[in-house]
Amino acid sequence: MTEAQALTGKRLAEKVMEQVRTNLAAWGESGNAFQPRLVSVLASSDEASRVYVQSKARRARKLGVDFHSVDLGPNATQADLHAALHELSADDSVHGIVLELPLSPGLDADEALLHIAHRKDVEGLTPANLALIAAGREPEAILPPTPRSVRFLLRKALGDDLRGLRVAVIGPGRTVGRPLTFMLNNRGVTVTICNEHTRDLTGVLAGVDAVVVAVGRPGLLNAGHIQAHHVLIDAGINVQPDGSVTGDALPHLPVKAQTPVPGGVGPLTSALMYQNLVRAVKLQRGETVE
Repeated sequence: MTEAQALTGKRLAEKVMEQVRTNLAAWGESGNAFQPRLVSVLASSDEASRVYVQSKARRARKLGVDFHSVDLGPNATQADLHAALHELSADDSVHGIVLELPLSPGLDADEALLHIAHRKDVEGLTPANLALIAAGREPEAILPPTPRSVRFLLRKALGDDLRGLRVAVIGPGRTVGRPLTFMLNNRGVTVTICNEHTRDLTGVLAGVDAVVVAVGRPGLLNAGHIQAHHVLIDAGINVQPDGSVTGDALPHLPVKAQTPVPGGVGPLTSALMYQNLVRAVKLQRGETVE
């Protein structure tokens, strides 16, 4: 069998970022020049979250985005968090809000997301955005970047027209699997929803065209589960004791195409978050969005 095509996200991410830079440059040169403002909110002691925020800040500076972080600390209460998110949502100078997860133990992310204005929700996780997606009203929504990245990569491997194709989604989580299921259905895909407890996973996957896995369990998918015709999109992120990152599928499986981890879904996801900021600004200004 020939070696699987490596579905990397870097080139697609570069194209997305070109569009983002074009929009930002146009706003910066217009008569009413302004910089979109993006704010990250932290409420934990999670060091990885702080690293991610620093990475966002560096990229924002390069793009010309006005980036700020609000660190409520690990002892923030639910009321503190809600108040901060409500204040940012009501502030017309703020165009995008990111709630950095995980939160401190005892804080409820679902409750907190209710306090983010859905048109400033650049990660597409508020109930309002998810409801619009589920209702088939994607043009009015801000879509979660990771599911968008997955759908981009599926189109790269299988063609722009996904209608009639069969895709298995393993892992019905809030940030990837659940919204992705609706987003694929909106494109005419027949979706099979699985989880890590699905019986006879090999048999379930045999008849599909593509497999998406996003569970957070390293090595969940191996060569015994997949077929040579499969396109495999691995959206799992697992940090190993040595600091390396692996996906949910073993690497280099005998399939038609497979995303590497890292380097597959991740780079495109990051770029799409900034594209979501552009979309958020346009929605807030009442401008036309694609």
